[in-house]
Amino acid sequence: MKQETAQLSALSGQSVGGLSGQSVEALMQGIGQAARQAALVLALAPTEQKNRALRAGAAALRAQAAEILAANEGDMQQAIARGLSSALLDRLRLDRDRVEAMARGLEEIERLADPIGRHLAEWVRPNGMQIQRVCVPLGVVGIIYESRPNVTADAGALCLKSGNAVILRGGSESARSSAAIHECLGSGLEAAGLPRACVQLVPTTDRAAVGHMLADMVGSIDVIVPRGGKSLIARVRQEARVPVIGHLEGVCHVYVDRGANLEMARHIVLNAKMRRTGICGSAETLLVDRACVATHLAPLIGSLLDAGCEVRGDEPSTRADARVKQATEQDWYAEYLDAIIAVRVVDGVDAAIEHIRRYGSQHTDCIVTDDSAAAERFLTRVDSAIVLHNASTQFADGGEFGMGAEIGISTDKFHARGPVGVEQLTSYKYLVRGSGQVRN
Repeated sequence: MKQETAQLSALSGQSVGGLSGQSVEALMQGIGQAARQAALVLALAPTEQKNRALRAGAAALRAQAAEILAANEGDMQQAIARGLSSALLDRLRLDRDRVEAMARGLEEIERLADPIGRHLAEWVRPNGMQIQRVCVPLGVVGIIYESRPNVTADAGALCLKSGNAVILRGGSESARSSAAIHECLGSGLEAAGLPRACVQLVPTTDRAAVGHMLADMVGSIDVIVPRGGKSLIARVRQEARVPVIGHLEGVCHVYVDRGANLEMARHIVLNAKMRRTGICGSAETLLVDRACVATHLAPLIGSLLDAGCEVRGDEPSTRADARVKQATEQDWYAEYLDAIIAVRVVDGVDAAIEHIRRYGSQHTDCIVTDDSAAAERFLTRVDSAIVLHNASTQFADGGEFGMGAEIGISTDKFHARGPVGVEQLTSYKYLVRGSGQVRN
């Protein structure tokens, strides 16, 4: 095991070096080979060894916080010069609290139960054969993401705990920050006696590297997880030759029912929209039951406007407050990722459900009501990955679900749905033990 680890570390060092005299294709093939071999080591690594790597990685994040923030400042200055939106700047920005949150995330993942080797089911056949279904890693996970450098820590840690080698390809806007964070993860792996190739960061911003991950590394990558905007997701779905755990846009809704407590509704709507406008769990559309328009609509809209949110609404909404702009059909489909929200009056819970079915992205949707029957109707009939009752859509987060962190929110229905954490990064195999049985 030690000899394999040393060989892999050397191979990883070669594969993630600079591009001087080396093509992107050769670089990516080297990274893929190192990841495939590292996956064999990591799949057999005991829980405590993986946990040591996570603890050491968290310690390195804290010790190297100043270096991480300095790297992030370089990324921020470049992003500002390029004219990135306020939402993207918020995703990119790091401070000491966010670095500490990354370190805590690694420690929370360390405390999670190790899924690998867990017996999911077992039974004995009439012929005496014993069959077990056992949890195993996926193998090598490729993660392509934009803007948010904390994904480097979250994704690396989740893959490590679930026994998967990972190839991380962050966005060019966060290259310096991601490299500084990745160095901390590498230090953690080294301290635990695991090869650095378990968590690799593609060291080039050349877009050709993404193309190689999607189409030319079938023998190296078992699954791709994209995390980014519509153009990235579209490219991944079009070009990928390996399975994809999808993460589409978050067109999230809050529906305020006639049975809603106004103060609770106001608190939830403000948090769902304005806590962080640039995340996928931010509410983009507010639906209000026509039966409570007289009491609820103007106060809810006024609270949003007073908080600095632009409101685009239908006719009842524009009548409720002169500051509301007239909404268009495209606003009901919009993922603003900014301090903008669309507001529409609907005829009760069934009309809200129909609006979400037509315009939503099956990500996260919420009902605010004290009517338990209306809540149950909404919870059972809205076909989204996350459906909430009387809670902000900003809870659409693996950390808030007790998963330590997440790679993304999957809007797929195959394999994984909702927050993609440690358990969602596993598969299973069957172990069959016999005593000489043959089939007739």
